[in-house]
Amino acid sequence: MLENNIPDHLKADCALLFQAVREAGAIGQALAKQAVKRWSKPDGSTVTEADITIDSFLNERLMAARPDYGWLSEETPDTPDRLTKQRLWIVDPIDGTNSFVNGTQGWCIGAALTENGKPILAALFQPVPNLFYAAAVGCGTFCNDDAAHPYDGGGFAGARLLGTGRALKILPGISAEPSPQIPLLLRLAHVASGKADIALSLGMRNDWDLAAGDLLVREAGGIVTQSDGLPMVYNQPLAKQNGLLAAGKNRHRAVLAQLEKNL
Repeated sequence: MLENNIPDHLKADCALLFQAVREAGAIGQALAKQAVKRWSKPDGSTVTEADITIDSFLNERLMAARPDYGWLSEETPDTPDRLTKQRLWIVDPIDGTNSFVNGTQGWCIGAALTENGKPILAALFQPVPNLFYAAAVGCGTFCNDDAAHPYDGGGFAGARLLGTGRALKILPGISAEPSPQIPLLLRLAHVASGKADIALSLGMRNDWDLAAGDLLVREAGGIVTQSDGLPMVYNQPLAKQNGLLAAGKNRHRAVLAQLEKNL
């Protein structure tokens, strides 16, 4: 288990984060059985009472225990105060809200702790089918009690890609179906655990959709960058990254070369 390998200086934060995300998942499961209210945000995306309830729970649990840390979440108004903090919680209370609303399993709860712009702890819980992904810097990635590793084949033939139709068109030899219904955090978890080979998303993407999954892939042995190959740096004034490319080392290199030709 990952918890057995955590260094002393991260043990308390690790226990706090992992327990909070597990409890948030239980809250989500209970609310999924109810007719929760839903509405549209200004950007057109869906939000529900469950998103707000889980966001409030995680904020209260994590910030009460670590008042000196910063906070960034999809469902909490952002403030510049976080920029002064060395450590920052980055949270997506429900990634895949449409799946949650539709009663399907493609939703999860993700949270990361970053230090000086880099994730050092990550937890992602998919309540159905009860998959808990966790990572700590220097300690690897686990799915439940099993170590996770990406699959890293050569070339693109037969590769399992998670991305939009636009992303699929850029890479030759891939005949996958577009997968916009799979939220970004789950795409990263699937790459980390070898369920998918490549996650590619173009355009600006929010930090809360990436931070936890970023560490999951990197600690599993894969590579995560922005779609231009630059490293992701969190807790910047604009809480967004320029796209997403995650894969095993060899495939990441091959995809990046293809992107440089076509973008």
